[in-house]
Amino acid sequence: MAVRGCVTLLFILLSGIVYADVLVTSSIPAASTPSKHTSAVTTPLPTTHHNTTNSTTEAPTTPHHNTTNSTTEAPTTPHHNTTNSTTEAPTTPHHNTTNSTTEAPTTAHTNATTAPTPPPTSSPVPNPTVGNYNVKSDNDTVCLLAKMGLQFSFKMSENASFQTLNLDPSPNVTEVNGTCGSGGSDSSLVLKSDEITVHLVFTNVSQKFRLHALMLSVNLTNGNVFNASNNNLSLWEASVGSSYMCKKEQSYNITDKLTINTFELQVQPFAVQNNKFNTAHECSMDDTSLLIPIIVGAALAGLIFIVVIAYVIGRRRTFVGYQTL
Repeated sequence: MAVRGCVTLLFILLSGIVYADVLVTSSIPAASTPSKHTSAVTTPLPTTHHNTTNSTTEAPTTPHHNTTNSTTEAPTTPHHNTTNSTTEAPTTPHHNTTNSTTEAPTTAHTNATTAPTPPPTSSPVPNPTVGNYNVKSDNDTVCLLAKMGLQFSFKMSENASFQTLNLDPSPNVTEVNGTCGSGGSDSSLVLKSDEITVHLVFTNVSQKFRLHALMLSVNLTNGNVFNASNNNLSLWEASVGSSYMCKKEQSYNITDKLTINTFELQVQPFAVQNNKFNTAHECSMDDTSLLIPIIVGAALAGLIFIVVIAYVIGRRRTFVGYQTL
């Protein structure tokens, strides 16, 4: 019993010593712990160190994560906006500049091309239609025959340009009137349309007739009226009882403001028989039947003359050579 009591007492004493040691170790952290202590003494120290480590690890981790997120998102958002703004701004001006540059030169080039272009000129007036006209006497006998196409070129003033008109011989357009000449009186032919009125007067002198007067009146579309006349002409001359003919185009200056062109002209103002033209006196332009033979004959005669002269000269030289020998 005494021994058991001593052991118990000893155990209590050791426990008190250990407990006292633990108290001393926890109150003084800087003090080194003897390596001879048991595991009961070492266990409380790592537990306290583990708690401290966790606290230290979590504190820097959380600020570091927040700092990284704020730094990453802040540049990303401004950078994205800046990129969009930069891309759209140059694109829109560049498109507008291209359109204005393309259209502006095109308009300028068109205007530059149109400006020097001269105004379109009027197409040339075609040859007039040839009409057949006649004047009858009181007993319904034809006393004047005419066949011609008439074209008039005139100008209103000295500085104006010439205008050209054709006389339409259609019966529903042009009205034919005139007078028959006999016993030394004149014959006349009047052709009248809504636009043109022309009056031709033929005289008979010494059994030869000629056109000695022409009057023209033209009603213009602007309301003006052109008038011209010449009473001292000597055209289309031939013998009474025959006709005057000139099939080719001829131009006659009636006044300084009026020119008349005739096409396929044939007139007989006196002594018409059987309602048809008598033998025609052709104008010099049509009378080419003898002109060509005359030219050819003259050329052949000249050639023959040259050959004869050359032959004579050659014979003389030969004869002089024989006398020398």
